[in-house]
Amino acid sequence: MTTTYREAMRAALRQALQEDERVFLMGEDVGRYGGCYAISQGLQQEFGETRIRDTPLSESAFVGAGIGAALGGMRPIVEVMTVNFSLLCLDQIVNTAATLRHMSGGQFSVPLVIRMTTGAGRQLAAQHSHSLECWYAHVPGLRVIAPATLEDMRGMLRLALEDPDPVIIFEHNALYNREGELTEVAVADIRRAAIRRPGKDITLICYGGNLHKTLEAATASAESGIDAEVLDLRSLRPLDDETILASVRKTRRAIIVDEGWHSGSLAAEIGMRIAEQAFYDLDAPLARVCTAEVPIPYPRHLEQAALPQVESIVGKVREVMGQNV
Repeated sequence: MTTTYREAMRAALRQALQEDERVFLMGEDVGRYGGCYAISQGLQQEFGETRIRDTPLSESAFVGAGIGAALGGMRPIVEVMTVNFSLLCLDQIVNTAATLRHMSGGQFSVPLVIRMTTGAGRQLAAQHSHSLECWYAHVPGLRVIAPATLEDMRGMLRLALEDPDPVIIFEHNALYNREGELTEVAVADIRRAAIRRPGKDITLICYGGNLHKTLEAATASAESGIDAEVLDLRSLRPLDDETILASVRKTRRAIIVDEGWHSGSLAAEIGMRIAEQAFYDLDAPLARVCTAEVPIPYPRHLEQAALPQVESIVGKVREVMGQNV
């Protein structure tokens, strides 16, 4: 079945609403407008205003309401328009949702799902385009996932709703219009990384919107005789060290592709874990391809220059492999 990422997430939302009356969606413009990225288009007409709730323009208020609803036995899905705006509800997420199980001695859980759009590439400028996934992946008490395939976009929501603790789903905005074939049976996992392309010479570690660029880079590298393995993290917290290390120990080289900035990045964390646990298995220094250390520019040519691209990934692969660049 040919579909888009947008349609796959809408189908996942519809299925969740049909199967569990405790599930509801809330956020800015998710109802009458159909969502800022048209994810929830038509759902309010289908399920009504109590299940698809438009909220005031106050992230702190509606994420807080979602936490309260989760504590009260509901299964809320809260949509935050973009990760940049999630800074307005950081206190609710980090100081409340993530800590309540610990601070109550296990008496309370917060089965809350927060969906956020992340990433750049659509000329939405600095206040709508950053990748701050690593900020949330830093916080104990949260599960952080990043679907990169149609199957994961459809299937991860159901698994997130089954989790008794808060889950953040990062959806890259550049994926929404992407088309592909979707199987009838949902196949997804929020615990294990996935090998999307097997290889023997080098491991390319990525997630979310960078998966398809990385797969293209692996195909291009094959023209130079380099057989690259592509690993899709899927889960950013907790990281699947077992799958990462198994791949790196096989290929003996690794590059992390991350749309976050170099400084304090998820790429830095992954690189350090590899260095701590598999240093003597490496045949070359670890490397990474990240976003330039600038706020995301608005002009398209500058935006594209700031982000990881197929060409920059291929260049880094050839550098680590010792080929002339």
